[in-house]
Amino acid sequence: MPEKPYEWTDGATLQEHSKRKLKILREYFSRYLTVRCQLPQQERFRLAVVDGFAGGGRYKCGTPGSPLIFVDELKTFVVAENIRRADQGMKPLHVDCQLIFNDAKAAVVEMLKDNLAPLIGDVKETAPQLQIDVAYLSEPFETAFPKIKGLLDRGHFRNVVFNLDQCGHSHVERITLIDILQSYRGAEIFYTFSIEALVTYLRKSEPEALTAQLAHIGLDDENLRSMEGAMSNQTWLGAAERVVFGAFKDCAPYVSPFSIHNPEGWRYWLIHFANSYRGRQEYNNVLHRNATLQAHFGRSGLEMLAYDPRHEVGSLYLFDDLARASAKDQLMDDVPRLVSEYGDALSVGNFYEAIYNNTPAHMDDIHAAIIENADLEVITEGGGERRKPGTIVVGDTIRLRKQRSFFPVFSRSSKKRK
Repeated sequence: MPEKPYEWTDGATLQEHSKRKLKILREYFSRYLTVRCQLPQQERFRLAVVDGFAGGGRYKCGTPGSPLIFVDELKTFVVAENIRRADQGMKPLHVDCQLIFNDAKAAVVEMLKDNLAPLIGDVKETAPQLQIDVAYLSEPFETAFPKIKGLLDRGHFRNVVFNLDQCGHSHVERITLIDILQSYRGAEIFYTFSIEALVTYLRKSEPEALTAQLAHIGLDDENLRSMEGAMSNQTWLGAAERVVFGAFKDCAPYVSPFSIHNPEGWRYWLIHFANSYRGRQEYNNVLHRNATLQAHFGRSGLEMLAYDPRHEVGSLYLFDDLARASAKDQLMDDVPRLVSEYGDALSVGNFYEAIYNNTPAHMDDIHAAIIENADLEVITEGGGERRKPGTIVVGDTIRLRKQRSFFPVFSRSSKKRK
């Protein structure tokens, strides 16, 4: 597939899939800062943000690109958080952020510097608790990556956010994703690519595996060359999601293989990688606050990719109210079954670790399905019982009730999928 990189110096047009991605990126980064800085005793937070395909900063329509979004959200958070802390008599929070912006074209980097300068100047004048250092690089990402790692390592950063919004698929190696996530325990990655480019790559590198994954929807090696007609089919979305997950599942403990939603053709994927279930938990929640921006096809409970199109009817999950109702219905069955596979009890922390790579569900729906389930009870560390979904905490234990309506445990292979 021919790549169509943005022509920033001539005025880049903001495409719909990029608009959707930027909204998710903005809202997740805002939540990221809030979650990472929620301890009252915390007085300093250090992080680095790497934008590997940064672009010129503003689209032709005036909409800010990702580098400007990062700076804007950093300032918004620090100012609001310190107003809150002052009102409560708490000490202020200082945030130190290293920004690393790279673009392969030097002229685009110069454009970015011009667009970013007013925001950086405003931060210095109006947000004294926010320290921002900016490093600019102008190389293909894989060439720049060793220099980026050098900057991160010299700064001893552990909290690192990478935004890798490439054209096509080939500009970021899979081994580089693994390197990032293994090098920095607090790392998270936003990774955008074209599914056509990924399939083209897999046709050459893993042809037999790809054919086996897509044969059941009528896409063999010959008609994979032209997927235009298939990409608007919901069954294609489900098959492509499993291809994407199969390609990247070993890169991180938590991988969200959701497409940017476009019923005219699911072409672009935005994947979030995280080392902690907490990142995936918040990412799912953000998607539910932005219904229809991303899409999943298959099951909506704790086994989202277990859907088998040869034996069951899947459904489109758009993170909206209808999808949430479907998820809660499946969770009422899936949660006690999962607990039973461990025995009769499971800590909430271990439960989260077990589920969050396999569910699109919102945290509130998961908690509601636990509290409302006649076969489950949630026990506090002190031995009490939780009565409300919003009170569940990591230190609690989910336990099967001794007297329950829960059907006998049997294998997943024999379970009827909904």
